[in-house]
Amino acid sequence: MTNAPDPALLAKAETLVEALPYLQRYAGATFVVKYGGHAMGDPELQRDFAEDVVLLKAVGINPIVVHGGGPQIGAMLKRLGVESNFVGGLRVTDSETAQVAEMVLAGSINKEIVSWIGAAGGRAVGISGKDAGLVTAEKVTGREADPLQGIERHVDLGFVGEPTGVNPAILHSLAAQGFIPVVAPIALGADGHTYNINADTMAGAIASACGASRFFLLTDVAGVLDKSGELMTDLDPARIAALKADGTIKGGMIPKVETCVNAVEQGVDAAVILDGRVPHAMLLEIFTRRGAGTLVHA
Repeated sequence: MTNAPDPALLAKAETLVEALPYLQRYAGATFVVKYGGHAMGDPELQRDFAEDVVLLKAVGINPIVVHGGGPQIGAMLKRLGVESNFVGGLRVTDSETAQVAEMVLAGSINKEIVSWIGAAGGRAVGISGKDAGLVTAEKVTGREADPLQGIERHVDLGFVGEPTGVNPAILHSLAAQGFIPVVAPIALGADGHTYNINADTMAGAIASACGASRFFLLTDVAGVLDKSGELMTDLDPARIAALKADGTIKGGMIPKVETCVNAVEQGVDAAVILDGRVPHAMLLEIFTRRGAGTLVHA
């Protein structure tokens, strides 16, 4: 056969065909994507992420982006000479830190992501939890192990909040009009204070309120790793509880897995912890049989 098609082109066709059942399954579904970590600072990965989100919208999925900005907040605090402390993976926030966090999250980072999506051909709108009453928050109180006493010591986390309510009306309105919402993890409390919310927690609460089919946490690790450093690809709440108890899951991964468990227990079909540093990790997870990262399901 003289006109045999190029094998590389055939492979592309096979990839598209492999994606077909997933395209059919997720048409019209809502995907909430938590975007964060150091991958946000890499121009090529930024472009990949924006292309992924625009592609999802183009094939009939409604993506909602909730972003973090821990490294950027940390860098700005350092520039301003303000020290950061963490308890259980959450930043302890005083009023000065809270103002810097809002400036970085709802200002520079949010609009930067909107512009990347625009450059990839999408239409994004940047908001925070304050807009249209999207998220209401209350103050978080934390507990820290006191090594001298062998007991937990109460810790005031300042202006760190957790979501108490989500009204997704603004997200549905934007999605229906063809827009991709990009949400900064800042919210108002009933006390009138502005609270900095852990972006994973914020994204999980939004995913639950929207009845999302998928909730993706893009982060700086491959997913949940076992004690020998191997990726654990499939977890449920009982297994996660055991892994926390034996110290396999610790530090900054604790809020991530807790958020996934809360989301799937509140109606999200599945949550996935993904390595945001892998190009197009989200597309590999959604549209291929192998997937990527750690899938958490009820």
